[in-house]
Amino acid sequence: MIKKFIDKLFSKSGTAAPKTTPLGKRVEIPADVHGIDPELLDDRAVKVVKTLTDAGFEAYIVGGAVRDLLLGMRPKDFDVATNATPEQVKGLFRRAFIIGRRFRIVHVVYGRGREHEVIEVSTFRALPTESEAVQGNEKTAKGELDGKSHAVDASGRVLRDNVWGPQIEDAARRDFTVNAMYYDPQRRLVVDYHGGLADAKAKLLRMIGDPDTRYREDPVRIVRAVRFAAKLGFELEKKTLAPVAACTPLLANVPASRLFDEMIKLLQTGHSLASLVQLKKLGLVGQGGKVFAVLDAMLTATGDLPEGVRGKFVRQAFEDTDRRVNEGRGVSPSFMLACMLWHEVLDRWTKIRNGGEPAVPALAQAIDAVFDARIGDISGRGKLAADMREIWMMQTRFERRSGSGVFSLVEQPRYRAGFDFLRLRADVGEVDPALADWWEDFALGSDDDRQALLADARAAQQKAPRVVRAPRPDAPAPASSADDTVDDAAPAKKRRRRRRKPAGGGEGAAAPAAE
Repeated sequence: MIKKFIDKLFSKSGTAAPKTTPLGKRVEIPADVHGIDPELLDDRAVKVVKTLTDAGFEAYIVGGAVRDLLLGMRPKDFDVATNATPEQVKGLFRRAFIIGRRFRIVHVVYGRGREHEVIEVSTFRALPTESEAVQGNEKTAKGELDGKSHAVDASGRVLRDNVWGPQIEDAARRDFTVNAMYYDPQRRLVVDYHGGLADAKAKLLRMIGDPDTRYREDPVRIVRAVRFAAKLGFELEKKTLAPVAACTPLLANVPASRLFDEMIKLLQTGHSLASLVQLKKLGLVGQGGKVFAVLDAMLTATGDLPEGVRGKFVRQAFEDTDRRVNEGRGVSPSFMLACMLWHEVLDRWTKIRNGGEPAVPALAQAIDAVFDARIGDISGRGKLAADMREIWMMQTRFERRSGSGVFSLVEQPRYRAGFDFLRLRADVGEVDPALADWWEDFALGSDDDRQALLADARAAQQKAPRVVRAPRPDAPAPASSADDTVDDAAPAKKRRRRRRKPAGGGEGAAAPAAE
C-alpha cells in the first residue's frame, strides 16, 4: 500500500519512488543493561505516564529525553508518547490543551507563572497508507488541508500528519535512531526498534529509513542533525550526511517562524559555538547559506565570526549563554538576539545619524530596518522586538548620568538586561569600562553613594573640554571659520534647547560607540 501510494504521488513528476521506511524489531532492554538513573527522571513526566497507564493506555517517556537519560544527562524537557488519542489524553488531566495542526499534540501543564512545566504528550503515529498532495504550503493551501489527516506538498514535505497507529510504526516515523526509543519508568524498560542504544554508545546519528526521503518529508531534520551533533558530540553516519547538501534548498519552503524557533533552540543547547562550526561544516551559513538571516548578519561570507570587537562581542555573548545553560540557569532569547544583531543596528544607526537625523530617532529607525531585514513577520516577534528594543535604547540612556532619569532607569524591569549588555560592550572594549562600573556602583549603592556618584559625574562633565559638533549638511555656513574651537574669551550665547519627545523609550542622546 505504501509503495503504491508513493508511486502514485511521484508518477507525474517522473521522480523515482523512494525506499519505504523499515519497521524494525521490538527489543526490550532491562535496567541492568541500559543503566538509566531513576534520579534523573522528572516526577511530573512519570505522573503523566502513570495516569495514562492507570486509565488502560500504553504510555512511555520518549525521544530525546530517553537519549539523554542513556547518556547520563538530565533532560531539559520530557515528552510522553501514548496510544491514547489527543481527546482521550485531554480528558484525563485538569489542565491539558490540544495544540498544533501539522501534528496534533497535548500540553499537560503543571504549576503557574514562571515555575510552570509543560509535559508534551503525542499519540503514536502510523505509517500512512494513503496521502494527498496539495499545491502550496501551510499558508497558501489552508483550505485544501482542512479535514485531511495526512498531506504533503509537491516536494514531499509533510504538511499534515495526524494518522494514529501502533508503537512500532510510531518508532519508524521518528527521525534518528537515538530519538526513537521509549522508556517505561514503572517497569524500567527501554524499548528500542532500530538499534538506537548501540548508536548512542557509538555517538552516531543515523537516519531511520532513506535519508533523502526523510529530509524531504521535513527539511528541518537537517537543522536538528546540527543541533544533536553539536550538543552531544555525535557524528553523522555517512548515508545520513550524503543528501544534506542537495536537500538544504528545501529549507526555503519551511515556515519562517518554525525555522526561527529551531535556530533559537540550536543556539541555546549550551554549545552555541560548536553549533556554528557544524552549520559551517554543512554549508548552512556563509557564502550561499542563506538559511538563517540573523546568523548571516553577524557572520562573514566564510561563515566565521569577524575579527576585532564585533567577533569578540558575539563570541563572549555565546560563551556567557553556554555557561548559563550548563549551570542550569535561564537564558533569554531576546538578549542573545540583541547581541547577534547589535552591530548591524550600530552600522545603520551611524549612517542615519550622519545623514542629519537626531540620535534617538535615528536609533529607532535603525532598529526597525534591522527587524524587517533579519527577523521579518514571525510568531512572537512583538514580545522579542519589545525586549530587544528596550535593551538597545537603554544604551543611549547610559551615556547620560544626570537628572532624574538615572533613578528611573535603574528601576525599569529590563534594567538588568540593559546593564548586562553595557557590561559586555565594556568587556570587549567597545565603550569605556568606567561607564559600566559607574552604573553598577549606582544600582547597588546607598542614597549617599548615589549622590556622590552623581556629583563625580557632574564634575567630570564640567572638566571635559567642549567640542563643537560638525554642522548638519543643510546648516548655513558659520560667519567665521578662522578656528574650529570655541573662543573662551567670547563665549557664544547659550541657545535654549527645545525638548524633544524621546522615541522608543530613549531618554537623552549619545553617539553610537565606535569600534
